[in-house]
Amino acid sequence: MESELKDLSSPAPPPRPAPAAADKDDRPLLKPEPEAGGGAPAITPENLAELEKRFAAYVRRDAYGSMGRGELPLGEKLLLGVAMATLVPVRVVAALAILVAYYLICRACTLLKAPNREEEGEQEDYAHMGGWRRKVIVACGRVLSRAMLFVMGFYWINETFRGASGGPDNAGKEQHEEHERPGAIISNHVSYIDILYHMSSSFPSFVAKRSVAKLPLVGLISKCLGCVYVQRESKSSDFKGVSGVVTERVREAHQNKDAPMMMLFPEGTTTNGDYLLPFKTGAFLAKAPVLPVILNYPYQRFSPAWDSISGVRHVIFLLCQFVNHIEVTHLPVYYPSEQEKGDAKLYANNVRRLMAKEGHLILSDIGLAEKRVYHAALNGLICQC
Repeated sequence: MESELKDLSSPAPPPRPAPAAADKDDRPLLKPEPEAGGGAPAITPENLAELEKRFAAYVRRDAYGSMGRGELPLGEKLLLGVAMATLVPVRVVAALAILVAYYLICRACTLLKAPNREEEGEQEDYAHMGGWRRKVIVACGRVLSRAMLFVMGFYWINETFRGASGGPDNAGKEQHEEHERPGAIISNHVSYIDILYHMSSSFPSFVAKRSVAKLPLVGLISKCLGCVYVQRESKSSDFKGVSGVVTERVREAHQNKDAPMMMLFPEGTTTNGDYLLPFKTGAFLAKAPVLPVILNYPYQRFSPAWDSISGVRHVIFLLCQFVNHIEVTHLPVYYPSEQEKGDAKLYANNVRRLMAKEGHLILSDIGLAEKRVYHAALNGLICQC
């Protein structure tokens, strides 16, 4: 599931003048879009290198090539065949069993309980429940999320925790302030695996499409997580309301240790894991401290990054890998200066630069619009080959 977060602090910006652009923002990323004349985009193998240089943040560099459709050696094909016949079925059954088990736990814990509602019923969740019900949901959610990662081949998680609290003006802060609870976890976005890791680590609330709330099994689980739902094609007035909900949730998490923590991906979409896109400001409007977390997925054959490959193809190839790897770097809580509190964009940019430096990531100035252009171009190239 790709979390394409919009800037919750303002209405959606006007579309950029780019090829194959469309008015709506809910188009499938990997569907080819013909030019006005009805033909495929004019992309040839000769200028593929130039295309990859321009959209470097979304280029796959593993053995499976662009969109996972590269030519594989015979040995790799044999390994895939064996894994498809043996490993994948076992993992699929195990993953479904974990999903159903957690759904039943959530159903039992929310039985006869009314959900918390915000924004005239548009937002509802069970994350504000107290007592044993909430404890069971969180504890089981963390354990079963880790079990799901194990089933997918992430047997070990290499976690690193860095020094004291960060921020430009933290040297003179009193010691008790260094232990203030952050209002949100800020993470780079590489794959849908990111969500499973954060669920196993801290079980936070996410921002998700409103349609997720209606999905079988997953819908109830998302409400127990306390997800904030957004309608991607919604009008600016609805967007303003969602922005208020997120800001209030971040502020509440900062001030109340019993409130669910917010987890936000301010890039708004996934990359290949080597780059860091510009941050949206929605996570920083509450002026609360944030906890930066950097995710990295080392690989030898198949990259777990969900960049320019379809969801089904990605899941199949991921499950075919006997071992997958994930490295997590937890940075210190970042306390904003007074200047950053008054300028959410400055706050976001400073956190972004810190994460890029500590995670050895390359800063990129492209975004979701360019990702759509790159995917359309790749589809045009494949159609011509």
